[in-house]
Amino acid sequence: MKPFLRRFARNPGAVIGLVLFVIVVVLALGASFFYPNSPWTMAGKPMQLPFANPRFPMGTDMLGRDVLSGLVHGARVSLMVGLAAASAALVFGVLLGAVAGYAGGWVDDVLMSVTEFFQTIPQLVMAVLVVAILSPTLPSVVAAIALVSWPPVARLVRTEFLSLREREFVQAAVVIGQSPARIVLTQILPNAMSPIIVMGSFMLATAILTEAALSFLGLGDRNYMSWGSMIGAARSVIRQSWWLSIGPGLAILLTVLAINLVGEGLNDALNPHLRKRGE
Repeated sequence: MKPFLRRFARNPGAVIGLVLFVIVVVLALGASFFYPNSPWTMAGKPMQLPFANPRFPMGTDMLGRDVLSGLVHGARVSLMVGLAAASAALVFGVLLGAVAGYAGGWVDDVLMSVTEFFQTIPQLVMAVLVVAILSPTLPSVVAAIALVSWPPVARLVRTEFLSLREREFVQAAVVIGQSPARIVLTQILPNAMSPIIVMGSFMLATAILTEAALSFLGLGDRNYMSWGSMIGAARSVIRQSWWLSIGPGLAILLTVLAINLVGEGLNDALNPHLRKRGE
């Protein structure tokens, strides 16, 4: 564990990204503490400039709602949807990729054909269709993002399993009579976790972007404040009230950038080739 932390700490970008991500997580978890009132509540005079009123550091929107309160509460929704969707896609992709990579043959051909079919459809288009069919709620948004996110994971896991199943320790497990399920769970999957963890971090960033895009298009859950919906609501007054779009836009940018920096740091720390080169 200590060598991993040392390798991670050698990457200054990864450390900065981790700090930024922790700040976002703290704000999201403490949203109700920092701003106990609903972000939909009218808090003051509409269209106040940032820093013009100490009560509203980021100003107010067209209806007099506190922009900073919306940003903090929006962080909770973005992270919740991103984590749920990325986790669901990761589990399904790992399961399908593991079966395809270990079984091989016609099972591999069928599962990879299904994967390729999903990859031929643009992700955002499919997500929009799914949410439009299911109705715009948080569960449907999570399901839509997970549905379009799992194919890259499945292909990655399949490639790792195809390589690892030919290794000596796996063949030895087969010879001594271990069941396929036990071989997959105890021999192959632990050795494939490094690229899966890195892929998961990048999937989280993509899920947050996709949720913001859906909310911007009016397909998010309107009972919850989100960064995408804030930008979508402010686009009609962007010339007069630029700060209403800049705030949530910067929040999305910094959060996604932080997650990508952490992902690159994890890749440097977990990649065995980079590890040997560094040591």
